[in-house]
Amino acid sequence: MKYIPEPFKIKMVEPIKVTSREERAEILARAHYNMFGLPAESVYIDLLTDSGTGAMSDAQWAAMMRGDEAYSGGRSYVHLMDVAGEIIGYDYLQPVHQGRAAEKVLIPLLVSRRGQIVVANTFFDTTRAHVGLAGARPVDNVCQEGLDSAKAAPFKGNMDIPGLEKLISKHGDNVAAIFMTVTNNSVGGQPVSLKNMRETYELAHENGIPVCLDAARYAENAWFIHEREDGCQERSLRDIAREMFSYGDMFVMSAKKDGIVNMGGMVGVRDDGELIAKVKSNVISFEGYLTYGGLSGRDLEALAVGLEEGLDPDWQRYRVGQIQYLGDKLQQAGVPFQNPVGGHAVFIDAGRLLPHLKWNQYPGHALATQLYLEAGIRSCDIGSYLMDRDSVTHEEQQAPFEFTRLAVPRRVYTQSHMDLIAEALADIAHAPEKVPGFRITWEPPVLRHFTSRLEPIG
Repeated sequence: MKYIPEPFKIKMVEPIKVTSREERAEILARAHYNMFGLPAESVYIDLLTDSGTGAMSDAQWAAMMRGDEAYSGGRSYVHLMDVAGEIIGYDYLQPVHQGRAAEKVLIPLLVSRRGQIVVANTFFDTTRAHVGLAGARPVDNVCQEGLDSAKAAPFKGNMDIPGLEKLISKHGDNVAAIFMTVTNNSVGGQPVSLKNMRETYELAHENGIPVCLDAARYAENAWFIHEREDGCQERSLRDIAREMFSYGDMFVMSAKKDGIVNMGGMVGVRDDGELIAKVKSNVISFEGYLTYGGLSGRDLEALAVGLEEGLDPDWQRYRVGQIQYLGDKLQQAGVPFQNPVGGHAVFIDAGRLLPHLKWNQYPGHALATQLYLEAGIRSCDIGSYLMDRDSVTHEEQQAPFEFTRLAVPRRVYTQSHMDLIAEALADIAHAPEKVPGFRITWEPPVLRHFTSRLEPIG
């Protein structure tokens, strides 16, 4: 186990509160055992998400002071377009306030009639929900290696190409679009190879199907390609990223990940004047004028700098190395996880760690609850609890994995924090039968994991 030293210095600190186990038990009950309901001040290490939770650099904070807050045509918009255009290479780029806003703008424009399907290597929660809200059915189609958490493979986030061929053959023009999620979050933050992206894009275009990239963690995916794919070791991350984007007709991005900002997102479209016009109309209706897209000028400036910083190889070496260090500690302790680790998180295989719990007792959520109770560490379920009910039958849906995601914020935590996380999970793994399952006592119809109420069983 080797911890990669931080390629930065710390010049500002934020105190964090230490609570007792008894206090945390009361806090969990008041929050109805929902991780999103916990007050942040009661959390010691917050691994709920890496979305917008990172620390910005001195260059980003300095850039914010240059923010042009003009309603229309501000120079901060022009700066972002120059930087993003050079990295991505699309005809049209549009800032929005976050990733799900990008999905709200674009996805309804891809679904022409109810009952169509949209295929992805794997959808994440908000993308899956927006496909359903647009009247289509989301279908996951990840490669077989991605379905075996114990088996190490370099690109477990890949699209299953034979499976995609079968879906296209079966559904024909009823396939509205294909989504390629990079990295593949729901399968453990696993990367997608350039070869797989190219094959997916070519197959889609042979059948007249548009391809959309979910590019929230495109820079981390580029780093994995640089490290693992034949012929890419001498290529720059910027060069790899440019090729990645070439295998999509459009993209949505939560810039709160690899853009290393606290708020922001983007939509991009290539070579389609009609679609661009419709995107503009939706942005004005939902987000604000085109040259700010729901963001302040200072947010646009911070994002322009963050996109550049996210492609720094020294940064990515540390970023992925920190996650690998945590994975190595957990492997030493016998804690099962999606192997190898992802770029932004370690996904604990709670189904294997807690075999006494059935899938509909939500092992991923149960482990997240126990981790907070024992050590004040907040994480979240990426499993059957995350899945909304079937839109037709309203029955529970079983996820392929029961994961507990430890999503590490960028530039926030140190080696000591990683050690504490590993120690807490090792302690739980020594007596897993003590972890109770959960049942839902109330849930909304869509994206239930954000606001549901639960209670322990027994």
